[in-house]
Amino acid sequence: MQKEKEIAPGLLSVVMPVYNESSSIEDIVRRVLARPEVGELIAVDDASTDDSLAKLRTVSDPRLKIIEQEQNHGKGAALIRGFGAASRPIVIVQDADFEYDPDDYPKVIAPIADNKADVVYGSRFMNMPGQVCYFRHEMGNKFLTFLSNIFSDIHLSDMETCYKAFRREVIGNLRLYSQRFGIEVELTAKLARSRELRIWEVPIRYSPRRYSDGKKIGWRDGVAALIHILHYNVFTSDAKCFVRPWKEVL
Repeated sequence: MQKEKEIAPGLLSVVMPVYNESSSIEDIVRRVLARPEVGELIAVDDASTDDSLAKLRTVSDPRLKIIEQEQNHGKGAALIRGFGAASRPIVIVQDADFEYDPDDYPKVIAPIADNKADVVYGSRFMNMPGQVCYFRHEMGNKFLTFLSNIFSDIHLSDMETCYKAFRREVIGNLRLYSQRFGIEVELTAKLARSRELRIWEVPIRYSPRRYSDGKKIGWRDGVAALIHILHYNVFTSDAKCFVRPWKEVL
């Protein structure tokens, strides 16, 4: 087995949207902060109605930055807020539960750290061992990825994955608007449209939680994703995608 390459400590900004994750928030924050690659964890509480925010405030690590949204807007709004606060060379998204394993950070960010990629997607569907997924949920994800691939003309296996990592100047050059789960489609469409970015995929582990544990994505989000695929790939101008021309960024 090939040894995992060592990543420089403190290279990574982790952006974590938080909404009613009281049962997992303390443990996942500690798991993230235990990773040596993490220079900062930006937790964006999206007006949780449980004690998620109170539990976040009990963590004394100076690398934890808490952003409070006074009203609930959705995952996309929380991510956009967090991306704007990121200060480290590489930025990654982390959900506030245990579906995704922070121990995969070195694998996900290695292509960026090695200057082989500008963006990396961690794919749940690249033949890694792990807990079996809900069949309909997995097929829905694959169907949306297939449609996204047709319109964006890049070949991904998992467009809806949480683990997306970016060079900070890349994510900072995107104009993002989606408030809810449509952010996954919007990110992919705008990254693909650049035609300048090196986009990689790597296999990751995935442990899906049950709907009884608070899984938040439903069929309405799938329908919304279809609309977003058309909107951001076909009906959105470059002026609404990028802050500056990519030649000025890369």
